[in-house]
Formats: sequence, structure tokens, C-alpha cells
Amino acid sequence: MQRWKQYGGLVGLLAVCFAAGLWGFTSTGGALPWAKRSAKALQRGAQEGGGELVDFGRGVVVAGPIRKGGMMLEYGGIVVLMVVLGLGLYVYVDRYGGFDEEERTAR
Repeated sequence: MQRWKQYGGLVGLLAVCFAAGLWGFTSTGGALPWAKRSAKALQRGAQEGGGELVDFGRGVVVAGPIRKGGMMLEYGGIVVLMVVLGLGLYVYVDRYGGFDEEERTAR
């Protein structure tokens, strides 16, 4: 395939995605409804007071909708999944990194 066809296809795809995003943004009213909700949430949070993010007496603070919506099990599952995935990737790269010992120690 010729380079100009590749770049032309990429520009066409970007134009279609931009047009679809702009259409969706304008058809839903833009950012104004979200900005109003965000402002109310920030004002409510400032009025109710804050606190420490990590308090060793109570642990890590979880967002209210997650805690109040009964989604702690799902949240905990996602955290455990990410930890297991991170450890698995660490072990994989350590074991099957593809480097010889000479190359690994030379770095």
C-alpha cells in the first residue's frame, strides 16, 4: 500500500471520529450539564468538610457512591485483580524477559 493512501485513510478516520464526537457532544447538550453536577458535588463536599485520604484508624477512604451503592465487593475484586495482574507481569518479565544473564547484568 502506498504511503499517501495510508495517511489519507488515517486522516479520513480521524475526521469521522471527530465528527461523531462533535455530534455526540452537541446532541447531549455539551459540557454544561456535567459542569453543573460537578460544581454541586464540589460545593457539597467543601461544605461537609473533607478529611484525610488515608487514615490508619479507618483505612483508605472509598468514594461515596461506591460505598453507599453496595459495590464494595466489586471494587475489592478490581483491586485484587489489578494486584494479581501486576504481580503476574512482574514474575513473567523476571522469568521470561528474553535476556541472557550477560545482557541483564550489563544494563
